[in-house]
Amino acid sequence: MYAERVLSGMRPTGSLHLGHYHGVLKNWVELQHEYPCLFFVADWHALTTHYEDPQGIEKASWDMVIDWLAAGVDPSQATLFIQSQVPEHAELHLLLSMMTPLGWLERVPTYKDQQEKLDSKDLSTYGFLGYPLLMSSDILIYRADKVPVGEDQIPHVEFTRELARRFNHMYGREAGFEEKAIAAVKQLGSKKGRLYNQLRTRFQQEGAQDAIGYAHALLDEVPDLSLADRERLYGYLEGTGKMILVEPGALLTKASRMPGLDGQKMSKSYGNTITLREDEASVSQKIKRMPTDPARVRLTDPGDPDKCPVWQLHLVYSDEVCKDWAQKGCRNASFGCLECKQPVIDGILKEQAPMRERAQLYLDDPTLVRNIIADGNEKARKLAQETMRDVREAMGLNYS
Repeated sequence: MYAERVLSGMRPTGSLHLGHYHGVLKNWVELQHEYPCLFFVADWHALTTHYEDPQGIEKASWDMVIDWLAAGVDPSQATLFIQSQVPEHAELHLLLSMMTPLGWLERVPTYKDQQEKLDSKDLSTYGFLGYPLLMSSDILIYRADKVPVGEDQIPHVEFTRELARRFNHMYGREAGFEEKAIAAVKQLGSKKGRLYNQLRTRFQQEGAQDAIGYAHALLDEVPDLSLADRERLYGYLEGTGKMILVEPGALLTKASRMPGLDGQKMSKSYGNTITLREDEASVSQKIKRMPTDPARVRLTDPGDPDKCPVWQLHLVYSDEVCKDWAQKGCRNASFGCLECKQPVIDGILKEQAPMRERAQLYLDDPTLVRNIIADGNEKARKLAQETMRDVREAMGLNYS
């Protein structure tokens, strides 16, 4: 079985805001301590919707990486790299495009959804239609078995799984595959071989998903099995061929709706954001100017926290004692809105303080960021090259 590996990426949009932190980066920071992680700047993906004006992508990429580091992503724990600096992504994308049915791309839910949302842009391009395939290539090139996504992104992971299955079925059928697989089963020994065949039958005839995990664990107990035979047995187990591309699984992340300054979801398009490293004075001013319950015209007017955007931020930043204080004080008008906002200001500034401190190191010496990415690019490319060697060989393109 290939090693556990997490892959996730973000389009370079410049400085990130607190919505990005609570929605993605906090999860990355946790995952890097649990699995080998690869986090990449999806700069080619940015071109699918901003192909007409790519000038700001490079600066936005560096700003975004600094925000990752500021949020606690650790380059000694995770590999950080830039998509376009690993050209194997593009090669795999091209080769997969040769065998991907057009209907599969048109069925991806976000295809028409994004076209409608971004109707001011001309998205009738090959690149936009093919972006789910590029996304799949990003995953498959690293044989990543875990992709952290929200529920709306699950169809992309399913698309990638179908693609890997189709590729393995079409190109993993080496000459004499079944005979070689049967011979490899014999190398397991009579007891392990018998158990392997039982698990294979359970999966293929009964659809028992747990049988795959047990069989992989069984193969891990045979360290002297060659890599080629190991791959054959993975494929034979699932009724495909030699497993070349790994089917990823969706690592479902908790839904996080970080409220913005107007109560809507925090988003640049709404102009309601606070950036990760925003100046303290600016943060304070933004919170103080936030709208509150319109019923509280005078200090003595009681309010309803459920109608106040500030209360949404209390839910994120305040403990139970403070939330109780805010609820009662608003409803009985025992204090004003500015007083209610102060704990939110304090909570945000407390969260941002270590981010500013970590970021300053890289702002003072930008070469540190360049070196981290150069190192990450090299590590990522080595993994990508290993996959591409196997892909080329399977497709008959291994010229020598």
